[in-house]
Amino acid sequence: MKNHIIPLKLVALLADGKFHSSQQLAHILDISRADVNKHIQTLKSWGLDMYTVYDKGYSLSTSIQLLDQKKIFSYLNQPNVSVIPVINSTNQYLLDRIDQLSSGDACIAEYQQAGRGRRGKKWLSPFGTNLYLSMYWYFKQKPVATMGLSVVIAIVIAQIIQSLGASDVRIKWPNDLYLDHRKLAGILVELTGQTTDSVHIVIGVGMNLFMNTLNNLKVNQNWISLHEVGMNIDRNALAAKMLNSLRQTLPIFEQNGLKPFMMHWESLDDFMNQPITLLIGESEVHGIARGINEQGALLLEENGKINSWIDGEISLNARFDIN
Repeated sequence: MKNHIIPLKLVALLADGKFHSSQQLAHILDISRADVNKHIQTLKSWGLDMYTVYDKGYSLSTSIQLLDQKKIFSYLNQPNVSVIPVINSTNQYLLDRIDQLSSGDACIAEYQQAGRGRRGKKWLSPFGTNLYLSMYWYFKQKPVATMGLSVVIAIVIAQIIQSLGASDVRIKWPNDLYLDHRKLAGILVELTGQTTDSVHIVIGVGMNLFMNTLNNLKVNQNWISLHEVGMNIDRNALAAKMLNSLRQTLPIFEQNGLKPFMMHWESLDDFMNQPITLLIGESEVHGIARGINEQGALLLEENGKINSWIDGEISLNARFDIN
């Protein structure tokens, strides 16, 4: 954190989106103007879009709302969350401290240096524009009982976003959130310390709130942010709402599995009754999506027969036509 003290103070000064002269910033931060420029480069490396104008100074391309731990705590039912501005990965932060955690402990960050998604993919995490959140849970049952957990988490998050006004949010099995057929959020569930009768779980959620076009150059798939559809989200309130909802939902799932949530899937499934291609390693399986079963497996109709698949990824680019 010590290496980030000045850049974090600098971004707080620039968060209003107004121009600030290098002389003014240098005076407030008690550093040289050359050092101001050096730290501006750090902010750019964090994914912040900066303007530099002669005789005016520096500004962000737009104002940003910084995470505020006190505000987040005020919204939470249980205030056991760490707010860390710059981190490698919120999931990894919890995994590294797994023996010190209690169910519901969480971590939220402004910027991830090594954010990751499913299947080892990198999760682009620009500073101060999106939501990067992870939560720990100790599951007091056999690991097999966690099947369907990622589906439940996706349902919970989708319902929260719908309640805020994005009624068209849907889920791409098993747990990606889509809006207008573009990716809005991803969920990464990691299990560790598995025994025959218990398992440690870390749940990570990354959601695009104010992602800008600058970052589009680095993303290899179509994405969308809530700001793009006119939603001005309070990141602090949203983070707390997610944590409150997950902490209320996981005991229900632990007791009853996926069954109580099945009724919500059909209306949220982005591919229900559509012809799709399921990618499994180097193989492709073609069929018609018929929902999920009570283990969270995808039901795929292939040549008139419905088979279940617990692994794989629906391809958005490889559909097939029904003759």
